[in-house]
Amino acid sequence: MYDYLIVGSGLFGATFAHLARKQGKRCLVIDKRPHAGGNIYCQDVEGIRVHQYGAHIFHTSNRRVWDFVNSLVEFNRYTNSPVARYGKSLYNLPFNMNTFYQMWGVTTPQEAMNKIEEQRQEVLKRMQSEGISQPRNLEEQALLLIGSDIYERLIKGYTEKQWGRKCTDLPAFIIKRLPVRFVYDNNYFNDRYQGIPIGGYNRLIEALLEGVEVRLNTDYFTHRDEFNALAKEVVFTGKIDEFYDYRFGNLEYRTVRFEHEVLDMPNYQGNAVVNYTEAEVPYTRIIEHKHFESFGEEVYQNPKTVVSKEYSTEWQSGMEPYYPVNDERNSLLYRQYKQLADQESHVIFGGRLAEYKYYDMAPIVERVMRMFEEEENEEDRRE
Repeated sequence: MYDYLIVGSGLFGATFAHLARKQGKRCLVIDKRPHAGGNIYCQDVEGIRVHQYGAHIFHTSNRRVWDFVNSLVEFNRYTNSPVARYGKSLYNLPFNMNTFYQMWGVTTPQEAMNKIEEQRQEVLKRMQSEGISQPRNLEEQALLLIGSDIYERLIKGYTEKQWGRKCTDLPAFIIKRLPVRFVYDNNYFNDRYQGIPIGGYNRLIEALLEGVEVRLNTDYFTHRDEFNALAKEVVFTGKIDEFYDYRFGNLEYRTVRFEHEVLDMPNYQGNAVVNYTEAEVPYTRIIEHKHFESFGEEVYQNPKTVVSKEYSTEWQSGMEPYYPVNDERNSLLYRQYKQLADQESHVIFGGRLAEYKYYDMAPIVERVMRMFEEEENEEDRRE
């Protein structure tokens, strides 16, 4: 008898298995995919580790989380500094003084602030003349936050491709704030620590699952009762609506698909991530994977490179679900499933799909660490 049957070998499941094993618990991890690691899995192509399911950068300000993952595998110095391409123009992200200089030629923070405020006031006056007091959609919200130039060039087309809907049809709350920095800083994250495991994310997953029994190509739902009988508790990281046989209906997701290509050149775009913000360009971004782990002259040591065009699309049955659609309908539907989940005494739900919530990687690790700490504290109190 296992202590835990863990359904899914992604970061939540693998971290849970690791910490449970350290407590002396016996775990069985199953995954329907032919590989462990969930969406952080990397595939070696021409000596380059390709992020098979999209770019993943680990970032956190929590020293304990950073020390934990680095105790398993050393992380490199990669700093996420994406570039946005609109037509033939390139803009640094996130929005900072480099972006504003590229957009308007301004060189001081006050000049940039004045330009943004001038455009915001134009939008505000127009809305007031139409009797609108609050932004009714994402477009109006973004215009009020950042003005028309940045919205039209860097937000509108990209967002519509990501969501598959017009910005005027998306709710305003999706963009509550936009990160605007009036300094020359292209570091996308504000966290103290960031990087990528040296040797790729597979090394992290392998370290987390060391000594744990793992069965791949194994679908929990094909023999659900048999699997449940193997363990005292189930840790479920899959889709919560599927767990309950879609009792209240299907939750919606966004997904992405990739076109991977090996190129006979050492350096295609000079950056790991370039966003394509025009609506007319069908893909949202191009990822050049070697830049996640090769820096400076190291880039030219491999004469080939691998690029991936990323397309955002509506999820359909059979596709990998990536992101929850946090609109009113889906939020209400999830709450119904959550009420059922809260009544389960031998099932733990965790991760993006089971909690119908967007997670970065570090908060996933932190959440699992806290679960075990709270359990240990509870045991101490009982003693």
